[in-house]
Amino acid sequence: MSDAIEITGLRKVYAGDRRTPAKEALKNLDLTIPTGSIFGLLGPNGAGKSTTINIMAGLVRKTAGKVRIWGFDQDVNPRQARAAIGVMPQELNLDPFFSPKDALEVQAGLYGVPRRDRRTMEILDLVGLADKADAYARTLSGGMRRRLLLAKALVHHPQVLVLDEPTAGVDIELRQMLWRNVRRLNEERGMTIILTTHYLEEAQEMCDEIVIIGDGELIVRDRTANLLDRLDAKTLVIVSDVDPGPLALPEGVEMERRPDGALAFHYGRSMITAGDLLAAVQQAGVTIRDVRTEEPDLEDVFVSLTHKAPAA
Repeated sequence: MSDAIEITGLRKVYAGDRRTPAKEALKNLDLTIPTGSIFGLLGPNGAGKSTTINIMAGLVRKTAGKVRIWGFDQDVNPRQARAAIGVMPQELNLDPFFSPKDALEVQAGLYGVPRRDRRTMEILDLVGLADKADAYARTLSGGMRRRLLLAKALVHHPQVLVLDEPTAGVDIELRQMLWRNVRRLNEERGMTIILTTHYLEEAQEMCDEIVIIGDGELIVRDRTANLLDRLDAKTLVIVSDVDPGPLALPEGVEMERRPDGALAFHYGRSMITAGDLLAAVQQAGVTIRDVRTEEPDLEDVFVSLTHKAPAA
């Protein structure tokens, strides 16, 4: 199967009332997600990410369009489509009086997983909660509760796993542990991973391909490396022993003096090469003790694509 998710013409309109008008959250969204990929679904708040995820999970009814999950049409085979996807939500929706072991057993029962096919302890070990299997959920730390949410999403052995802001508010150690587990699931089991996150450096590091949506519509879709190449801007940073004062620089090059004394030269890659700029700086009389370049990151791309000019 080439695509784990196929979405065509997806619309969602939330009905209004006397106080609020109707809201069109998704506007004819078309989206396919390749099988076996780690796929980033990004966008500003209110872009339609959560609505898209909740429709895929069967938690929100769409207004129009088609959704196929692992080849199953939601309208024709809703149970099979729902069984093919697992969702780790943002919210910590756990029963405080259930142990992690009990929570997974109940979740497996809700999905109709036979007892012989349940791998409760294996999943708890995967997320680092085997030693807390019989502890009440209310005694777990915030990070441990996040791990339990991931475990619950895995009990029915889904082919597609959705991670909705999985590392929001967790420490660096837990974040790294979660990503190790995600990579294992992807590499060893071939699981398709869909990630939403506000930590753009995570998407940059983890995702093979990224979609950015805004106002219910697809803005851009591309491989992560290609998105980073879209920005022409680049920076050459030079550490000099002497402040050179005003410089005559090539057209289109701007110099910034940073608080640490370094000189940052901002330029467009299409206008001048780093080598030519370095030669021009040396010719202008700048002594160079150290030099490095800075590339744009995914946050720069995200801001450039989602920024709206202020209304006049």
